[in-house]
Amino acid sequence: MSVQLELTREFIDRLKEAVNNNEEDTVFELIKDLHAADIAELYGGLSIDEAKYVYLLLDSEVAADVIKELEEDDRESFLKALPGEIIAKQFINKMDSDDAADVLGDLPDEKKDEVLQNIDDVEQAGEIVDLLSYHEDSAGGLMAKELIKVNENLDVETCIREIRKQASEVDEVYYVYVVDDKDILKGTISLKRLMLARSNAKVKNIFKPDIISVNTDMDSEDVANIMEKYDIVSLPVVDSLGRLKGRITIDDVVDVIKEEAEKDYQMISGITEDVEPTDTIFIHTRARIPWLFIGLVGGILGAHVVGIFELEILKDPRLAMFLPLIAAMAGNVGVQSSSIVVQGLANKTIDFDSTWKKVLKEFAIAFIIGLTFSILILAYNLIFSDSIQLTLTVSSALFSVILFASVFGTFIPIVLNKFHIDPAVATGPFITTMNDIIGMFIYLGLGRMLYRLFA
Repeated sequence: MSVQLELTREFIDRLKEAVNNNEEDTVFELIKDLHAADIAELYGGLSIDEAKYVYLLLDSEVAADVIKELEEDDRESFLKALPGEIIAKQFINKMDSDDAADVLGDLPDEKKDEVLQNIDDVEQAGEIVDLLSYHEDSAGGLMAKELIKVNENLDVETCIREIRKQASEVDEVYYVYVVDDKDILKGTISLKRLMLARSNAKVKNIFKPDIISVNTDMDSEDVANIMEKYDIVSLPVVDSLGRLKGRITIDDVVDVIKEEAEKDYQMISGITEDVEPTDTIFIHTRARIPWLFIGLVGGILGAHVVGIFELEILKDPRLAMFLPLIAAMAGNVGVQSSSIVVQGLANKTIDFDSTWKKVLKEFAIAFIIGLTFSILILAYNLIFSDSIQLTLTVSSALFSVILFASVFGTFIPIVLNKFHIDPAVATGPFITTMNDIIGMFIYLGLGRMLYRLFA
């Protein structure tokens, strides 16, 4: 039975010492009760040779689970150090087809071919090759071939025998799928219904025809949204002809949701590509530079905006005191609005057709927020400033900037999504930079107008 364990430095040192002294029994005793995820976590503290020593002591099924739990980069470097025959017989043979395809998909083509040639089960190898042909971010790339299906023309007694025969290949039986003679998906049938039905009853007379399925080329994020919306734990995948090709289970979708969340978080943070903590300094630098460069350009433009209104600032230098306030409020309000919209676009509660409705709602919210904070800053300046021009400029500018930033932050992600650009790029540095520039222009422009009015 697997147990949870906090992997302390002392434990890893004990394990390394046992490995280096070739004490197989000690190593086995240390790891035999660990969960696969904990064994995978050990990788970070071991060398490649030490990891090979440990993993080759594992039972094949546990070893396969450990490989699945490894981070992609760690798994790739570890498998490169192993012969293709070991990978095939020790790991791949014990994996579901979708997990096996994920593992092989990370390997170089030459290594991948070597592993496939060493898989004993030709049918399993064919299924893996079939899955590798689909894009990794599609329903076909997510699905597993292992499932239970029965022909609609079978009687209940024969159907139960068929289920028993297929069940040995499936870890979790969520649904029994019903197909016709052309393998076209017709519906599902529950085990309870089979148990209660007469043995000579035909499956086609008792199965449930209402079923939600997805096509092999559907985007994985859309698959995740469907499973979340309809609370499905296993989703059948069909081809363009409606033939049953596989199933996607909830554990695969959780991985998709996690990966999408990480990607969106990185985009919001101004990182242009998917990076991992273990990636090289060059990769991290390359991912960060583009949006930082845009920020630099934005800063230069902001400086030019200030330069345009240099005379107004020279007349009353106190105008410069509130530039950080205006810029900060514009950026924060814009990011808040865009983040809410991006979330709505991700879970399909917002679309392009509802743009104006959403913009009007955000405008109403911004109006209340802007009015609240402009009154607060008005009260502050009435107490601490003797300039009516400055007081009115800051208050009116803050109100105007909050309105603009909110509408801008709402509208831009929706437009980007319309043109099939990930709306997450609109949040963070882009919205902040644009709102900083435009916010300063609004502030100083109002300042010029009000100072001349009260001159």
